[in-house]
Amino acid sequence: MKKSILTVVAMAAIMVMGGCAKEKKWGEAERNKLREELRAYRDMVYLDNLAEAEFDVFSGDVVEAIEIDYPVYTTFVELPGRGDTVEVYVVSTIVEELNADPHNLRNIFPYPQLVADGILPAGLNHQAQRAFYDCLSHKIKRTYRTTAAFFDALVNDKPADSNKIYNMQTQCASDLFDWGIEVEETIIVE
Repeated sequence: MKKSILTVVAMAAIMVMGGCAKEKKWGEAERNKLREELRAYRDMVYLDNLAEAEFDVFSGDVVEAIEIDYPVYTTFVELPGRGDTVEVYVVSTIVEELNADPHNLRNIFPYPQLVADGILPAGLNHQAQRAFYDCLSHKIKRTYRTTAAFFDALVNDKPADSNKIYNMQTQCASDLFDWGIEVEETIIVE
């Protein structure tokens, strides 16, 4: 009797272990596959200006967050609306990075582009650039209730929000560097 009970318990343990073995954990191949999938997001605001090494760190952060919430890889792969889930993690990671350091705004508004647009003067050193991004960050935080709301405004590219952001940029440039944008007006006399 004891032998048959022990046999049943042993078989049940083997079945449970066999069932657990089917639950595939994350391996390096699965992580790499998801990192490659994240390349589709490179055209998003913030990600399009990251250097390759910065994007690798970013995608690693996204993969790590997903792996923590979905420790069983097959559960994640079979997730309905998986693409939407990945996008939420991408946006959440961007928002976390912007909250962590205002200097990360340089990935949304790169200095060379601000120079080309005439917002900032050329030749600013790293310290002056950081001062500009800190100023811009403070203005953004006063204007938008959350970083997510700011990022939403960027993604939706609304003219009113674009004007607000442009005005914040020019105010910071003016305050910090006495850099003003001159608009030539033409008066038409009839």
